[in-house]
Amino acid sequence: MNFSINRDLLLDNLLVMQRGLPLRTSLPILTTIKFDVKEDHIILTSSNTDIAIQVLIEDEDISIGKTGVLTIPGKFLIDIIRKSTSNRIEFTLIEDRIVVVKSDRSEFKLRLMDATDYPDIDFLSNDREPLTIDSELLKTIIKETSYAASTSEKRPILTGVNLKYNDNNLLVVATNSYRLSQKEVKLRSKATDFDIVIPSKNLDELSKILDNNSTDILMYVSHNKVLFKIDNILFQSSLLEGTYPNTSRIIPTEFPVVISFNKDELLLAVERVSLLSPKDRDTNYNIIKLRLNNDHSVELLSTNKEIGDANEVILPSGDVVGTIINIAFSSRHLLDALRSFNSNEVVINFAGEVRPFVLKSTQDDSLLHLILPVRID
Repeated sequence: MNFSINRDLLLDNLLVMQRGLPLRTSLPILTTIKFDVKEDHIILTSSNTDIAIQVLIEDEDISIGKTGVLTIPGKFLIDIIRKSTSNRIEFTLIEDRIVVVKSDRSEFKLRLMDATDYPDIDFLSNDREPLTIDSELLKTIIKETSYAASTSEKRPILTGVNLKYNDNNLLVVATNSYRLSQKEVKLRSKATDFDIVIPSKNLDELSKILDNNSTDILMYVSHNKVLFKIDNILFQSSLLEGTYPNTSRIIPTEFPVVISFNKDELLLAVERVSLLSPKDRDTNYNIIKLRLNNDHSVELLSTNKEIGDANEVILPSGDVVGTIINIAFSSRHLLDALRSFNSNEVVINFAGEVRPFVLKSTQDDSLLHLILPVRID
């Protein structure tokens, strides 16, 4: 087997494949990238059992002398190609288990594993009815929701993001029991209804691949996995088993206190006040207080018996509804929510001092963030 390929073309595709390589695995073969070299194209495959990625490379910059299948150590190959300054990379199989990688005056000999040991990856077939999603919209959905998923394995289902599709309506929810992010969008394409939970870490990897893509995405769903088709890329993720909790019950519907803020001003004020704030025992996040005064000014406060106090007054950016309120919460949860908004103005809706409060954008009614307050003595 031997072929040569443009260095930039190869590196771009290898960086996609990198998303599927495991950090740790009991199957050494999965640390490799599988090269299936055909007469006029190359198929690359990587998998960590939770994510599987396949890329089809069809380009005039490929010159194939002899076909074959190789499993090349992924990390080392990517490092080699990244450091190379050559315009062209040549691969030649010598003996049975050694591939020579040449670039200009550099030559590397990499020992290979047996390609027949690479597991068969069962990608979903394209005969299913796909859901079509704009790549920018999908990237935005992931950014606005995935961060709110849990990182604790105590409730594995909460480490994922729930996607429900019905009658052209897609509802996306993520929560860790202390905060929640919800996005609801109307899609132009029709597909079979589904209710699935995708691991948030897998969606984060998908989002990084979408950074270099601007076309429509085809989404195929089965009972235990989901496949995203992105041009020449197949990105497949396993699904979490179990029933996602009904989060609609915890979202308040009446808000006696409503305050509008400039997002950036509020974000910076929260960052400053949280510098001295104490840690919550359960989440280890910094706790701050928000107080609405009679004159409609808003105070952000933190009190730390060991270090000291912080207090900052911030003026709302619009009319204020309601009267005095005192509420404490995790500054981390508020900061994460604020950073996910694209708009300059946010509205915080308070249902009470011990009830969850909701953040919404003035420009996007499809998105809401919910944060649970913290009881303090």
